[in-house]
Amino acid sequence: MNEQVQIELKKIFNSRFSTSESTRANYARGEDTFDPVLSQAVVFPETNKEVSQILKICNENKIPVVPFGTGTSLEGNVVGNDKGITISLEKMNKILSINIEDFDCRVQACVTREQLNDYLREDGVFFPIDPGANAAIGGMASTSASGTMAVKYGTMKTVITGLTVVLANGDIINTGSRTKKTSAGYNLTNLFIGSEGTLGIITEIQLRLSPVPESIMSAVCHFPSLKDAVNTAQQIIQYGVSVARIEMLNKDQMEISKEYSKLKDVEPLPTLFFEFHGSELSNNESIKIVEDLSKENNGSSFKWAKDLEERNKLWKARWDVYYSVKALIDNGRVYSTDVCLPISKITECVNFAEKEVKKFGLRAPMVGHLGDGNFHVLLPYDPSKKETYDKIRKFSDLLIKKTLELEGTITGEHGVGLHKKEYLLKEHPDNLPVMKSIKRTIDPNNIMNPGKIFDLN
Repeated sequence: MNEQVQIELKKIFNSRFSTSESTRANYARGEDTFDPVLSQAVVFPETNKEVSQILKICNENKIPVVPFGTGTSLEGNVVGNDKGITISLEKMNKILSINIEDFDCRVQACVTREQLNDYLREDGVFFPIDPGANAAIGGMASTSASGTMAVKYGTMKTVITGLTVVLANGDIINTGSRTKKTSAGYNLTNLFIGSEGTLGIITEIQLRLSPVPESIMSAVCHFPSLKDAVNTAQQIIQYGVSVARIEMLNKDQMEISKEYSKLKDVEPLPTLFFEFHGSELSNNESIKIVEDLSKENNGSSFKWAKDLEERNKLWKARWDVYYSVKALIDNGRVYSTDVCLPISKITECVNFAEKEVKKFGLRAPMVGHLGDGNFHVLLPYDPSKKETYDKIRKFSDLLIKKTLELEGTITGEHGVGLHKKEYLLKEHPDNLPVMKSIKRTIDPNNIMNPGKIFDLN
């Protein structure tokens, strides 16, 4: 970045433009395994117009740009660029409109899911996409996130009806609409969802909201084997039972979570966490079927979280999984990978993962959103021990190979980032030329988060 560009940006943003090493270090990576890469500067816009100004300047001078939200991404999606700048959207955190009658809202990119649901608390509606981390909604759109309640409420692609995006040349476009459906031209909204900042910067999101259910009931069920637990989840979906969440924790993860989250009345066994949303009558009907299916697969009696405090404690333990694993090693890192399978194939793939990881002598807690075929393997390691990382990567290679053989996908919700570029080539070799063509058309100078998802050259 040349001196003239620094002067120009400093003039526009004053104290919201920083070249200090400490600031740059704070925005150098997400919750991934990569070493931090410090961009040459960090800038903090507050409006669409300001984002446009930054991109116009950077595009004219061919300066790479990395968009940054809350930094909770796991695949290297927001690692900095030592030749460019990082744009932190943290000041773009306003809820712009709420339309209770139409069950929708519009928010700026760095509104977090918890912030939005706190705001909606008294309105009888909520934002249902819950990836666990208190992620920014713009970042969730950029990685096409989903999380624990996708089995009932869908993913970010399901709930987003429109976006405001600033393109590489500074143009501001508005995609989609507030309506439930549209057939007006190309679906540009879904083009930008999952693009990880490589096509433009998402600055506003139009979202569908859901009514708060009359009754919410949560339960835990233990199983003697992981296979029994996964079979149960698979059968629940195949029976068409209405369930909001089916979360799996394997034995290793339950031992870790019990200690880290101070859980009582749970066993260190493969476990399913259930949550049911609906009327009391419909929930009771669903629960009866799920209990019967669980018992047929050797499941324990259900342990209920009957009130809000108990439910929150139960799910907080689930949300703390990443940090509970990270805490196993001082200054450790967690290689967290996710794959997604057709429901009928999930049991085979989870069993394969558990067997293979033991051959490498690795510790591998597992969690899964089994209702939609998505599961995660978390592998803690000491970054100073390269041989451990090499083993982890070999295991990951085998897991991806098995996933693709079973007609699954290399990532259900984390995105590609830096970690999974070679895996994307294996899954979609025929698609990559088209993706690159789109990238070159929209971002001819390759300034938008270059090197993420794929290498252009």
